[in-house]
Formats: sequence, structure tokens, C-alpha cells
Amino acid sequence: MNAKPQQTPPRVPPLTRLTVAETALRLLNEGGLDKLTLRAIAQELDVKAPALYWHFKNKQELIDEMATEMFRRMVADPEASGPEAPTTPWREQMLVANRGLRRALLSYRDGARVFTGSRFNGTEHAERSEAHLRALLAQGFELPQAVRAMATAFSYTLGFVIEEQGVHPVPGERREGYDVAERGERLADYPLAAAAGTYLFEAYDEHFEEGLQIVLDGIAAHYGTR
Repeated sequence: MNAKPQQTPPRVPPLTRLTVAETALRLLNEGGLDKLTLRAIAQELDVKAPALYWHFKNKQELIDEMATEMFRRMVADPEASGPEAPTTPWREQMLVANRGLRRALLSYRDGARVFTGSRFNGTEHAERSEAHLRALLAQGFELPQAVRAMATAFSYTLGFVIEEQGVHPVPGERREGYDVAERGERLADYPLAAAAGTYLFEAYDEHFEEGLQIVLDGIAAHYGTR
């Protein structure tokens, strides 16, 4: 009788910071940030949880790496990168950058919460910031003004998406309690607050665009930059 050929065991990718972060991002989309644990990630990678501590001291370090990987993927997207030539109008650069940021955050469940307060690793973010700051300075901003303008627009986008994902954790999914019609009935004694629900919890694309234009108008007015 011929011996049965031995089956080659499946190849397990080496455990690195990147493989852990990629696995964490995949699990993030399945259960959200609150359910993401080092134990769950270790189980998915078929390793013991202590093995992860060779790469990350705690969950926050892992979240920092997740945010960094999200950023790397975002800047690799040509639509998210946008025009960075010094001659490109600063408003156009900031519109493209913040639209790309929102799109990137929305591609992950709790994506904005991962970004909030995270410390990026590496230098990719510095390269991106350098290009945008140079463009702003070339168009009349002083460095403190350029930094505050970028930070203000970034904070608007991040905060907007946190609220948006509080209602829609992922596109097409609405959390219970955010039905606009039900809210209107519950707040019937407060007609203006009831009517506001349509503008707060619907048409997020339109809401974001208008808010971003308001932010940029404010930057232009405050610094006298056209």
C-alpha cells in the first residue's frame, strides 16, 4: 500500500506589529472598539495572548498602530491624497484632505474613535503635514495660522464622524433610538427641537459638506486669506 502523502500545514504569517494591527482592524469591523480585546486578537492569530505583549505593551499602543495603519492606507488612496502643489488653492487642498479623512474613517466601524487621541508611529504623517504646511505658507499663512487652520478642520471632521458613527456604526446600519419620526413624536411639545432631528440625523454627506465650508469660511475670514 502506498503511504498517504503528508499534508503541509497552513502557513502562518509571522507575528509582527503589522499583522497584529491588520487583524485588529478586521476584528474592529466585526464587533467594534469596545469588543476588541488582545485576547480576541490572539485567538484570531492562533497565538497566546502574552505573545502580543512582545509587540504592544497595552491596548492603547495597539490602537496607535491601528490608527497609523489606517493613515497609511488613506494616503495610499489617490482620492484621499489630493493636490499638494504649493500653487493649489489652500481651500481645495483642505477640502480634499478632509473629505478623504472622513471617507477613510467611515470605512471602519468606530474608525473615528480609533483616531481620537492616537499617537501615529513612523513619519508618514509628518511627510503629509509638511507638504500641506508648505502649501499654506506659500499662500500667505504664517506657520501658527497654518497649524491652527489644519487642526481646526481636522477636529471638525473627526468630531463629525464620531457623531455620525454614533448613529450609523457602519453604512446602512442605524442604531436603535435614532429614528427621526419616533424622535419627532417624543419631542412633540418642542416643535423646533423635534424638527431639528431631520438636520441632525439625516443627510450626513450634505451636513458634512456645509459644515466644512463654514469652517473654511471662518479660517479665511479670521486670517484675511482668500
